[in-house]
Amino acid sequence: EVQLAESGGGLVQAGGSLRLSCATSRFTLVAAAIGWFRQAPGKEREGVACISSSDRTTYYSDSVQGRFTISSDNDKNTVYLQMNNLKPEDTGVYYCASAMYGSSWYLCTWNNADTWGQGTLVNVSS
Repeated sequence: EVQLAESGGGLVQAGGSLRLSCATSRFTLVAAAIGWFRQAPGKEREGVACISSSDRTTYYSDSVQGRFTISSDNDKNTVYLQMNNLKPEDTGVYYCASAMYGSSWYLCTWNNADTWGQGTLVNVSS
């Protein structure tokens, strides 16, 4: 059974940093792409950073480009999201998700995820 488990969320002031971790079962690392989505109160879930498993190609949404970095460590079966220069509008529940087909761009843009974690809350105060 494929499993994803997020950690690392919390409360941070604007301009601060957080690193989220997504622990995966080994099977997930053969997925086509893994990524991070977020859902703010009253808004739809959006893909913010995704990485292709085969060539490590990354995709970022315009709202986080230049501030967030996604990476993966196969030895630790973990995917990370380093978030710098956080803004209040980054507040939301962050989910890790994987897709068996497609690419980083496709996962983040079209949300073809077939496995989700339970989410971790990030709260950025102004």
